[in-house]
Amino acid sequence: MEMLVAEKNRLHQRSTKVVSRSIEAHIDWLKKQVRDTDKDLENRLRDSPAWNPRVEVLESEPGVGRITSMTLLSELPELGTLNRKQIAKLSGLAPLNRDSGTRRGQRSIWGGRATVRTTLYMATLVATRFNPTIKTFYARLLGRGKAKKVALIAAMRKLLTILNAKLRDHARGTNRNLLPT
Repeated sequence: MEMLVAEKNRLHQRSTKVVSRSIEAHIDWLKKQVRDTDKDLENRLRDSPAWNPRVEVLESEPGVGRITSMTLLSELPELGTLNRKQIAKLSGLAPLNRDSGTRRGQRSIWGGRATVRTTLYMATLVATRFNPTIKTFYARLLGRGKAKKVALIAAMRKLLTILNAKLRDHARGTNRNLLPT
């Protein structure tokens, strides 16, 4: 994907027609490779008795699609086995202090797994519109005067916590509601 983005950027630079055609051919080839890889990964997940139920559990949450579930399962295999604080810190969604000596810095998120954070960001944007739990939580934070980005990061952490609990309960064989209705 990084190479595809780089080639698209390169295409927009000044170049001769011959070079542009070559770059366009490379972009087409890269797009085909991405499609084939996605299709292969999706088929493997669908056919796997170990992974398919986990994908279905993740995708049952509004806002979480195929890309998000595949990314979470591949980049965060600990999902469903750690507690909410551990999984938030591992994914880089736990607010950490920036303290040094007597200086007390502002808490912010950092570290963790950037690919997980990026994927959850997009999933949470969708969830703030279509997931009733996340939508209510996000609106409540905005109502309290929180900045939109701060509220969205908090919603990301809440979505991750919900997904973690769903996978944990699925592994234990329980199907209880996670949040009161």
